[in-house]
Amino acid sequence: MMLVAFRVLFGLLFGVLAIYIQHVQWPRNFRSWPPLLLLGLTNIAIPFCLISWSEKTIDSTVAALLFAIVPLFTIFSAYSILPDDKITLPKVLGLFLGSVGIIVLMTKDLASASRNSLLGQAAVLLASAFYAGSSVYARKTTKDMPNIIRTTGPLISATVVMWLATFLFEGPIEMPQLGTTWLALTWLGVLGSGVTFVMWYYLIHEVGPTRTTMAMYVFPLRSVILGVTFLHEQMTWQLLVGTVFILVGLAIANWHPQNSTGLQILDK
Repeated sequence: MMLVAFRVLFGLLFGVLAIYIQHVQWPRNFRSWPPLLLLGLTNIAIPFCLISWSEKTIDSTVAALLFAIVPLFTIFSAYSILPDDKITLPKVLGLFLGSVGIIVLMTKDLASASRNSLLGQAAVLLASAFYAGSSVYARKTTKDMPNIIRTTGPLISATVVMWLATFLFEGPIEMPQLGTTWLALTWLGVLGSGVTFVMWYYLIHEVGPTRTTMAMYVFPLRSVILGVTFLHEQMTWQLLVGTVFILVGLAIANWHPQNSTGLQILDK
């Protein structure tokens, strides 16, 4: 939990610095704050805790496969709540091909996986539901806010909750001692919880929650490719076929010939 606490803290510091540099005003309307603070719990703190706990009892390959269900949760949530994020044939076909790609990609590892905890699997599915619901909720409630505020506001409540959880549930508290550890924490916080959330909330409002959450399909694909490239793991047919399905699925789901907007992510 301390790892997550430092991650969201450094992400928060990045957001505050960006707000200061850009001279962006914090929301002065009280009604703007509850959605931001709630997103800090549902989109950051709770899923991070569920995933961290589940990884103690289930294999990482199974977790990655279960986590890829986020876009499926999202498309049905968005359909019932957001009038401008409809279920379309390209989305359905892209989701189907991406899901097939994930299954093919994980086939080899799943065959050798050990017996997994049902509670651990349920925790990942619950985290996926939180991510999906939060994406739709963010699209509906943070439309008129500067993007850097959408990013930094949730990190405030996430930071408070994670540090409280760290001191309540982890002990004894031991601070990192190595410089490389602090560098890794800063890197993870600034990029993983700062820059990433800036782009994440931007995409939610520009292309919709369904297509944004399809980024989840890239996670296991990226892990396998990095393993082959840097760890000299075996290149298999599952990697090649799964990669093709995932990339084609992403291309179909995001195909929009008339959409050509510029990307001004930080101050959009």
